[in-house]
Amino acid sequence: MYAFNLVERRAKRGVGIPDAEPRRVQRIGIVGAGLMARQLALLALRRLEVPVVLRDLTQEQVDDAKSWIAGELDELTRKGRIGEAKARFLSSLVSGGTEWEVFAGCDFVLEAVYEEMRVKKEVFEELERVVSPECILATNTSSLSVRKMGADLEHPERVVGMHFFNPVAVLPLVELVRTPETDDVTLATAWAVTGKLRKRGVLVRDAPAFVVNRLLARQGSVITDALDHGNTVDETDEAVLRLGLPMAPSVLLQLVGPKVANHVRHTLHEAWPDRFPLSATLESLATGGEPVVVEHAPRTVDEIHEAVLEAMADEARHMIEEGVVAEAADVDTCLILGAGYPFWLGGITKHLDQTGVSQRVVGRPLAELSGVPG
Repeated sequence: MYAFNLVERRAKRGVGIPDAEPRRVQRIGIVGAGLMARQLALLALRRLEVPVVLRDLTQEQVDDAKSWIAGELDELTRKGRIGEAKARFLSSLVSGGTEWEVFAGCDFVLEAVYEEMRVKKEVFEELERVVSPECILATNTSSLSVRKMGADLEHPERVVGMHFFNPVAVLPLVELVRTPETDDVTLATAWAVTGKLRKRGVLVRDAPAFVVNRLLARQGSVITDALDHGNTVDETDEAVLRLGLPMAPSVLLQLVGPKVANHVRHTLHEAWPDRFPLSATLESLATGGEPVVVEHAPRTVDEIHEAVLEAMADEARHMIEEGVVAEAADVDTCLILGAGYPFWLGGITKHLDQTGVSQRVVGRPLAELSGVPG
């Protein structure tokens, strides 16, 4: 019941979302034409039914994305999910090119390019040159500072983070990231768009890796440490799967990609090196290698499981005290909607509180802590 109330009541209320009139969104731009970008474009087409513009480095990439979208719409038609006329109509709304000017006239532009600060800053600077001052600039970054991305812009107040999760069609969470400069209208518009896309938004503060990726990375730190010390992948998978998760850590790593996971680890290591140490195994996997044992000192599955729980309790405590989220309930909402944590746990912090892990690590239940995101 606790988990149900989180995702069906709390998440729908929009805790912390300002009572401002959102701007109308009648034309959407997507920067990029890769896997994530085309999924976002398809979602916007189906839910908003407005023109969607794609931009990438080559016309071939853009055309390939358009073909993929058309193919997905054809598949939905074949399954009887939409009619043939609707599929043709939606396909006609997609356009794109290689010039930045394709975004002129957009009300809302979402970037989904390579996860590198220099690249994303360049994207926003190019966008500001061609869009109106009222156009919302959103980033789908999974770990980088949204504030830094917009720091050199003339209008940083219209920059907001909207972190979707892959696969976009399946996972309902959107981490809405507000920077100190993000104004009320921008955040209200991002919240409204999230709702129209039939996603659940949770407000989070601009901090490295936000909520889901930060907690999964902390969990990953325990796992890669075990692998670095001689444990097998099967052992580390079993230690985490005891929580009832739908996907083993090794499978999740393949889905995300070791290179991306290692990039997130480096981002977090720069912020908190003690809690997010670099891993010889993860470094090797990111370059196509095999796990690297730096010292043969394996732990039991029970010991790894307990270490994962304690690490999660500690990181949740830091996130709440830093104001990344308002309270423990937001952590639970994010992991249920963005990482598939099971309802029967209630949520990871609820589980940690009920099993005494929070008391042991933090000194009191995580539910008693509170922060002020923003």
